[in-house]
Amino acid sequence: MKRIYPIIASQYEAIIASSQNSMKYIWQKKGWPKLLWQNDKLVAQLGKVRLCQGGLMNRVKSLGFNVKEARSEVLVHETIKTSAIEGTIVDPAAVRSSVAKRLGLPSAGLTTPDRYIDGMIDVLLDATTRHQAPLTTQRLKGWQAALFPTGFSGIHPVRVGKWRGAQPMQILSGPLGRERIHYEAPPHNRIDKEMHQFLSWWAKSLGKMDGLIRAGVAHFYFITIHPFEDGNGRMARAITECALAQDEQKEERFYSLSSQIMAERKAYYDVLESSQKGTNDITSWLQWFLGCLERALQNSEKIISRVLAKNDFWHHFANVSINDRQRKVINRLLDAGTGGFEGGLTTRKYVGLTKASRATAFREINDLLEKGILKKNEGAGRNVSYQLRFEKKDVP
Repeated sequence: MKRIYPIIASQYEAIIASSQNSMKYIWQKKGWPKLLWQNDKLVAQLGKVRLCQGGLMNRVKSLGFNVKEARSEVLVHETIKTSAIEGTIVDPAAVRSSVAKRLGLPSAGLTTPDRYIDGMIDVLLDATTRHQAPLTTQRLKGWQAALFPTGFSGIHPVRVGKWRGAQPMQILSGPLGRERIHYEAPPHNRIDKEMHQFLSWWAKSLGKMDGLIRAGVAHFYFITIHPFEDGNGRMARAITECALAQDEQKEERFYSLSSQIMAERKAYYDVLESSQKGTNDITSWLQWFLGCLERALQNSEKIISRVLAKNDFWHHFANVSINDRQRKVINRLLDAGTGGFEGGLTTRKYVGLTKASRATAFREINDLLEKGILKKNEGAGRNVSYQLRFEKKDVP
């Protein structure tokens, strides 16, 4: 697991001394910040990604009135995974509640979200729904501040809404005292200049280059500057989402790039590290980025299939009378891919979710069994559990 944080000067001197003279990072090399790539090595991948984009948009058309539900699923995935990449585990139910509230979906009975989750969702929504708005220093600092509403990352205080301070910023792994340096960011006294150049490039490059290439370059460019004390990875992914929304001219997202990066996290860090230690030619990074984007688009089928399956379920049982507690539990089972019940539903889990008494939970579960909505899994006594009986469409 990579650790991204500033270190005190004495640690910095001890760790960097042996490598400082032998290694130069991309931002130290002649020609920076001009980044180069070989179009002939990217054109085939670009064609594949564009084909996947078209296929996804055709699939989305089949959703009809379920477009908002699909958008909600993607945003839930994106919030959970972009946090997990940085080592932050969030409650899927709380994420779902926050997303539902912001998209105007029913949220009664859902878990109360926390301020961190609200902040992360606010950033992602602002990046995509306001993709045409200028990207400014103030906007970026506002995003970063939203990621740390308490001013802390865990138990550590964070410089909120400000560029990082004078302490050296490195990405390290390994035990204390034997750290491996993966990357060292530009010193703090260069950040104003670097970010001014980045934002100028961002504005001038819009419409002047392929939008997918631009998204990949923006991600690499920003993460290389690493301007904040914490939250740079989440910020880079938000900027990438903004660039993709600009390319597609759509504020709705129907695939989760962060979910795919999380699934390929080691490859992501490896290609990022090698490119940041390489020349100004970032073709290898862009090849990986486009491949990851293609796989994210392909995997969006699972999200859309889940939405359609959920719609089919409620259509099938439209005339069956159930109460709000039962509906809440059923929706959690249908949402198994992003926060359902591992191992099936039990009376204890029913009580925990609905706050009903054990006797009420037992009675309402039996009611769902009698109505053909639930079926009992194998097992007896305390090991008894239940799952949905509906099998018209499997929920991924």
